[in-house]
Amino acid sequence: MKVAVLYGGTSSERPVSLVSGNAAISALREKGHEVTPVDVGADIAVTIQALKAATPDVVFNALHGPKGEDGAIQGVLEWMGLPYTHSGIRASAVAMDKGATRMLLAAAGLPIAEGRVITPEELAEADPLPVPYVVKPVAEGSSVGVEIIRQGDNRRAEIAKNWRFGKEALVEAFVPGRELTAGVMGDRALAVTDILPAETAAFYDFEAKYKAGGSRHVVPAELPESVTERALDYALRAHQILGCSGASRTDFRYDDETDTLIVLEVNTQPGMTPTSLLPEQAAYCGISYPDLCNWLVQEALTR
Repeated sequence: MKVAVLYGGTSSERPVSLVSGNAAISALREKGHEVTPVDVGADIAVTIQALKAATPDVVFNALHGPKGEDGAIQGVLEWMGLPYTHSGIRASAVAMDKGATRMLLAAAGLPIAEGRVITPEELAEADPLPVPYVVKPVAEGSSVGVEIIRQGDNRRAEIAKNWRFGKEALVEAFVPGRELTAGVMGDRALAVTDILPAETAAFYDFEAKYKAGGSRHVVPAELPESVTERALDYALRAHQILGCSGASRTDFRYDDETDTLIVLEVNTQPGMTPTSLLPEQAAYCGISYPDLCNWLVQEALTR
């Protein structure tokens, strides 16, 4: 089968996408596919011409961040009539918008942290929530731009002044405890991973995610069975509520002391490096990395 792999892109997550894409290219070739790599840059016309020249049966989307997982590239592929992996336009756009995701999940009864969307000007004026609270971009991934404001912290005005992630920000109450995540393939929730950032990390930020030694993943997470079942149920429901396709990954915070499990966000383009969270969970379930990539391609063709 002829597969074009889109990777790179123009977002802050380009370095991660390049690793994901190169890994997927190798895996798909291992499975016998004829693979054409397409490094996506700022000129979308160049990408379109590369796709036309490749004449793929299906496109493997290994892009991360804005333009790659927010419905933009999905719209281009729909216009060209090309099947592609992962979620479609609507699910991609909604999941990338953390404010919209919060509303949908809350309406369906899933637990989310107290929070709201504000402007940088509002943040500059006063604390929008009782401290501690989290400030994050509405439409970025990989913890880019995420800040935690704690008691006695005097960075609020500086963060607001230097805000570079659009005209809005999402603020949420800080939920203490553990960072958990659960992947979904189709109609199956895979496993729950406990993410343990290095002691030097303030939280599970970009460096903790991608720098060597930045974090440790425990899969399956050592949790009471009832908590594991709850997380897997929430992940599958979130995948369905947003209308996701292929694979997704839902992130949580879990407070052991109060047994509070909060949905943070849904990732429609989970990292696809061989040591990323979703591939690790697939491996735990007996699905190799090449088989995972091949499944994504085959699933895209069935839609």
